[in-house]
Amino acid sequence: MRDWRERISIDPNVCHGKPCIKGTRIMVWLIIECLANGDTIEDILEAYPSLTREDVLAALAYAAEMTKEKVVPIEVEESEIQTG
Repeated sequence: MRDWRERISIDPNVCHGKPCIKGTRIMVWLIIECLANGDTIEDILEAYPSLTREDVLAALAYAAEMTKEKVVPIEVEESEIQTG
């Protein structure tokens, strides 16, 4: 994927400013959630025919870049912490 910015838009007037694939109202989180749930790129393209393979890859590239930029704390229960 060359640059996700070519395929993803963030417009406050579209989907409440959530990142979407340009020219659609398909939000990036939806694509990532589908992949996380085990859907293949082909499954996503079948469910959303307006998308292309490059759109799905752009969503992945966007998600990857965003996780580099922001730390999201994960709560760990004390019982899950292993002691040496």
